[in-house]
Amino acid sequence: MALFRVTVKASRSINGVRLEKGMSVEVAKGTNTATTADVFGTTDGKKLVANAFMTKYGIDVVKANALSKIYMDVEKI
Repeated sequence: MALFRVTVKASRSINGVRLEKGMSVEVAKGTNTATTADVFGTTDGKKLVANAFMTKYGIDVVKANALSKIYMDVEKI
């Protein structure tokens, strides 16, 4: 299983949801061969990230439409 850190790139308010630069969550995805593209490139990956942000910060990144590399950095750790 691969572990990824997803971090908000810049502070902004989108659709009433406030994202602060540096907010980050860690998610486990697939196998060791999973890549950073697998995090936002699959529905399962997006659900993992959305659930992690909801659990840790209580914010809905789906409502903010922020589940993309435009708003967030992904790194394999």
